[in-house]
Amino acid sequence: MHAWRPTAFIVASVLLHLGAALLLLLQPAFWRWALGAVLLDHAALYAAGLWPRSTLLGPNLVRLPEAAARRGEVAITIDDGPDPEVTPQVLSILAAAGAQASFFCIGERAALHPELCRAIAAAGHAVENHGQSHRKRYALLGWRGWQKEVGTAQATLEAITGQRPGFFRALAGLRNPFLDPVLHRLGLSLASWTRRAYDTRSGDPDTVLARLTDNLSAGDILLLHDGHAARTAAGRPVIVEVLPRLLDELVARKLKPVTLARACKPS
Repeated sequence: MHAWRPTAFIVASVLLHLGAALLLLLQPAFWRWALGAVLLDHAALYAAGLWPRSTLLGPNLVRLPEAAARRGEVAITIDDGPDPEVTPQVLSILAAAGAQASFFCIGERAALHPELCRAIAAAGHAVENHGQSHRKRYALLGWRGWQKEVGTAQATLEAITGQRPGFFRALAGLRNPFLDPVLHRLGLSLASWTRRAYDTRSGDPDTVLARLTDNLSAGDILLLHDGHAARTAAGRPVIVEVLPRLLDELVARKLKPVTLARACKPS
């Protein structure tokens, strides 16, 4: 494995901090300038962490490789499970269509429902890492916190399925500069998305489907949820209503749903 290297954005941030410290040492009267520069830098780092598709803090898969796009592939990714009510229905829909997906599972939920994780893997789908606890304090974690959150989930999911996840997705894409070196150490790649359905907020199948299919093209990474899924007016998980229609739309557009691992595998 090659050594971890920070991005140019992170290197610039470090150099700015060093420059501010040197300015204080040589010209204490300019402390306001030094403080202002550091505060602006921290604001930029925070904004980069709040931007799910940003690559400023490290590599981030926001779209499938060009080779996958040329093959007409798209990736359906499904977060926040496994869910004992919803996940089996999702698996049945995918099986009927002969489609593959990547399930970003939460370690604690996987430990509660290991049979579902094993069923996902047995059906040829990928079980990927969505953290151990899925807490909203993600962006505040330090190196040790990320190591515990991501590393524990990695061990949990591998123990259940016998397969080591290759991708990690942070809660809502939130992160900070301490995440990338942890992912590198664990052999994980950060993955976000091209299209997000917001299906934990909207229970309207037409709206959710439109968010995924408007200008849909080969190479897109689609985000849905089996855990925390919003409900339709009839009380059904919205992903159960949307997924069959989405798969039909992919067929109509001659697009093939594959796992992230398959799409990123060298030809």
